[in-house]
Amino acid sequence: MAGRAAPAPGALLCALLCAAAAAAGGGPGDNPAPGAFGHVYRGAVNISSERVYAFAYRSEPGQVDAVRVYVNSSSENLQYPILFVVRQQKGVLSWQVPLIFRGFYQRTYNYQEVSRTLCPSEPTPETRPSDQIIFVDVASMAPFNIAYELLVTRLKNFQLETNKAFNFTASPSQPQYFLYKFPQDVDSVIINVVSDATYPCSVVSVQDIVCPVYDLDHNVEFNGVYQSMTKQAAITVQRKDFPGEQFFVVFVIKPEDYACGGSVPSSIHGNVNRTWNLQRTKNLQVTIVPSIKKSVYVQAMFFSFLSFLSFYLGSVVVAFVHYIRVQRKASAGRLSPEHGSGMMTSSHPISASTPEGSSYGAIDESSSSGGGQLGAPPGSDTDSSVEEESDFDTMPEIESDKNIIRTKVFLYLSDLSRKDRRIVSKKYKIYFWNIITIAVFYALPVIQLVITYQTVVNVTGNQDICYYNFLCAHPLGVLSAFNNILSNVGHMMLGFLFLLIVLRRDILHRRAMEMKDIYTLDYGIPKHFGLFYAMGIALMMEGVLSACYHVCPNYSNFQFDTSFMYMIAGLCMLKLYQTRHPDINASAYSAYASFAVVISLAVLGVVFGKNDMWFWVIFSLIHVLASLALSTQIYYMGRFKIDDPDSDMGIFRRAVMVLYTDCIQQCSRPMYMDRMVLLIVGNLVNWSFAIFGLVYRPRDFASYILGIFICNLLLYLAFYIIMKLRSSEKLLPIPMFCIVATAVVWAAALYFFFQTLSSWEETPAESREKNRPCILLGFFDDHDVWHFLSAAALFFSFLVLLTLDDDLDTVRRDKIPVF
Repeated sequence: MAGRAAPAPGALLCALLCAAAAAAGGGPGDNPAPGAFGHVYRGAVNISSERVYAFAYRSEPGQVDAVRVYVNSSSENLQYPILFVVRQQKGVLSWQVPLIFRGFYQRTYNYQEVSRTLCPSEPTPETRPSDQIIFVDVASMAPFNIAYELLVTRLKNFQLETNKAFNFTASPSQPQYFLYKFPQDVDSVIINVVSDATYPCSVVSVQDIVCPVYDLDHNVEFNGVYQSMTKQAAITVQRKDFPGEQFFVVFVIKPEDYACGGSVPSSIHGNVNRTWNLQRTKNLQVTIVPSIKKSVYVQAMFFSFLSFLSFYLGSVVVAFVHYIRVQRKASAGRLSPEHGSGMMTSSHPISASTPEGSSYGAIDESSSSGGGQLGAPPGSDTDSSVEEESDFDTMPEIESDKNIIRTKVFLYLSDLSRKDRRIVSKKYKIYFWNIITIAVFYALPVIQLVITYQTVVNVTGNQDICYYNFLCAHPLGVLSAFNNILSNVGHMMLGFLFLLIVLRRDILHRRAMEMKDIYTLDYGIPKHFGLFYAMGIALMMEGVLSACYHVCPNYSNFQFDTSFMYMIAGLCMLKLYQTRHPDINASAYSAYASFAVVISLAVLGVVFGKNDMWFWVIFSLIHVLASLALSTQIYYMGRFKIDDPDSDMGIFRRAVMVLYTDCIQQCSRPMYMDRMVLLIVGNLVNWSFAIFGLVYRPRDFASYILGIFICNLLLYLAFYIIMKLRSSEKLLPIPMFCIVATAVVWAAALYFFFQTLSSWEETPAESREKNRPCILLGFFDDHDVWHFLSAAALFFSFLVLLTLDDDLDTVRRDKIPVF
């Protein structure tokens, strides 16, 4: 280690040495010997002898001088270690050689080489140089001589400079720390530490200028802010946290790698311990760079809010254009004010004489025995097929039976919208009120918990609690990563905008109902807005809970970020199904109970899904059985019953009957071909997910569950659009634009989603290896961009569901096929 000889001591230094010699007494070997920096001293001590060395140096005005002491002993005798005591003007530092470190399971690691940096003297306001003196005492209680080496040096590169990389080496018994002073124009800095080697595990700590400095494995966590590290670490430090506008950066190498995800040696006896210790040296590079200024915070907030306010502006423009078009058509007497999706050119937009096959479910009404008129109300037998008339009596009493209606080969919307509109509407409003209740009871304890997490991080300084992207974590107030919270504003703003759009449609629909508009009563998809309101609330709550999760993302609160994503995907599938099955959709209570089961499975999967094969077997079995059960209910329109009150063997008899009827008797062609194709593809997808999970057991179980939901939603949406086009229905410009925008934005969002920046499934040190710098405005990282784009993608997805069937507003319900 580099050092330089001390200047010739003046009268004051001579007096200090003489006074120390007189106080020491004893033999001549106990008198303090003047030491020279950079000179290696060799000697031996025992119970009857002690060595004292005195090192003097002159400190220049305003300069911080640091001294490092290196000692070595070949002795491995733990019963009689050598004791080293360093006395300074304002403190004492001591250690023994061999130096013992303790690991997990009471393992011990012994080091014969130790070097420590002494706490530097504080700069004085004096204008003249000041003289300093250090005493090093060497002693042992051994009855025999133990040899040692001593080297004392003055550090030339003790103070770190801004934007200048500094390389050094550290080990468990030879920690390092350096001083940094804030420049005048810098309020915040980021300490970047990198290493080419993953192990040994190390700790980076930031401590105030206070002696003693905690620079050993067992006490480094006692003071300041600290992180564990493998290849990369980053700590943001603000000037306001250090009144002296300076701090120490401490680097400690741990004796074991367990805390960083590594292993420990199977044995630590004899040569294994020495070999293990020789591998505990790590080369590190530290660079301190200025962090962003306050103006960047303001720019980021303006960008976030203005970006999503543009959606409000676009919605106002679209609404205004729609209003102008509707007023023009209304003045022409061609359309009710509620409708603007198209103009009815005839009383039957889908011709009754369309040949079979060219339109889904379209049949020749001339073949009906009743020869019903085109204007017959829904529920009459005019839309029955020849096949149905040959099998069933078409008496009104029979036609009104839902079991008979839902077994038709060709179903129309009028068949599944027979219930009282007000009753059905109230049923779907329960979705809205229930999700508000769930949101309140879910969010309040979540907010309280994450506040506690953030408080613990701020009080203890343990930055291993939260899994941030530390290379792009910008603090604000008590929050450690404000950028990750701000980027969720899009979910809340677009969720509220969607509620406003749905409210506008709801108000227009109510006005039309009050006017007894025939189109509202008998035409188009039945307007039930309860699920849309629930979707808007779910989108807003996803933003709130995602922000809560990113206050301190970790293993304990991961479900906050995904719970409402499951609900959003589930509500979208329910809404898509409800569109043409308004009378037989799931109730709010059963739907939310199902979501609760899914969230519970997600929690269990994270806890048990890593290594427990039994969990994956049970989960895959549940997944497959649930897919089959749901497919059965969809295929039979909710009329499949497994019980038979007339027989104790009802379940088995019913199963045998269904298998015989649908798989043997009609094996060549299922009764409901389109539904069968959808369900076969859907089951293949879900079984593939189950097999994939069983074989590979993905570690990110929460994302695995979310992937199942999203794939099923996309599959059903694709099926719905294909069947819509097959039925000679059309896509209007607005839903077409929303579909394209949804696909493009989702593709971009998923790209950023898979840019993993941290992972609570690993140790904090391993997670930090994935950290990356900001990519947007110097403030937002890849995951923040995912938040922005996913909010927009969900908003466009909701608009697709809201506007997809606007072309049917002028089509009679008994001409709208069900699929």
